[in-house]
Amino acid sequence: MSRIIDPPPGSVWVFFALTFAIAWGLAGLFLAFPEPIEALFGEVRATNPLFMLAVYAPAIAAFALVLWYGGWAGLRLFLSRLLLWRAPLAWWALLILVLPAMSFIGAAMTGTLTAEALAQPPLAELLVLMGFMLILGPVEEFGWRGYATPLLQRQMAPIWAGLVVGVFWAIWHVPAFYLSGTPQSDFGLLAFLVGAVAVSVILTGFFNAARGSILIAVLFHWQLNMPIWPDGQPWDFYLFVPLAALVVWLDRKAMFTRAGAATEVIPRGG
Repeated sequence: MSRIIDPPPGSVWVFFALTFAIAWGLAGLFLAFPEPIEALFGEVRATNPLFMLAVYAPAIAAFALVLWYGGWAGLRLFLSRLLLWRAPLAWWALLILVLPAMSFIGAAMTGTLTAEALAQPPLAELLVLMGFMLILGPVEEFGWRGYATPLLQRQMAPIWAGLVVGVFWAIWHVPAFYLSGTPQSDFGLLAFLVGAVAVSVILTGFFNAARGSILIAVLFHWQLNMPIWPDGQPWDFYLFVPLAALVVWLDRKAMFTRAGAATEVIPRGG
């Protein structure tokens, strides 16, 4: 069996390049050739196969690099991080209670809370939508937190790694704001960019508390996109900034030192 090599820190830039090349390349096709693309794959929306492929770009890049360095055995060990779930209860409370609260408070601030509650689809349709959202955006986390964050944390404290990944994560979404029919086409760009960076910092703390759990990152992302919560944008995006500041302050001993941070992409021994 070939030797398993944990990806070197410098490969994070290869990851970013591949992620942007795939997603922005596909977005460029949509923008340059809208009619032929729609004729072949249907109109641009979340279920369009090319849009889904673009969303999966971070995972595709991560899997490709893990296979390059670790082979199939390395990929198995990489995926074993889906089994990590233990973290202090305060982090789980943030996931289960605080994240939905951001949506409710944001909707209340925009005055759409009642209208959002009355506009909920039938339960069966809602369950299907929840399942679809689980296999859409959260799959990105195999790349952002699964691959990029550990490598950056070999070189910098979690606070800075979270900010760097957050900036790349936010900017990576930009083309979707200019494609009619995408979920992001209804969002405010500035609010989203600010909120994404703040969310990345928060998630970095939880990710490290759970020893580099990809499962935690997936569930966190899913909770952010959960269709049963009201649409609180743009205020919910802005609310993540003071929440991130509070999380960093409370978790400052871990956020400002590399000691204890998750730094393995391919864990040794599973």
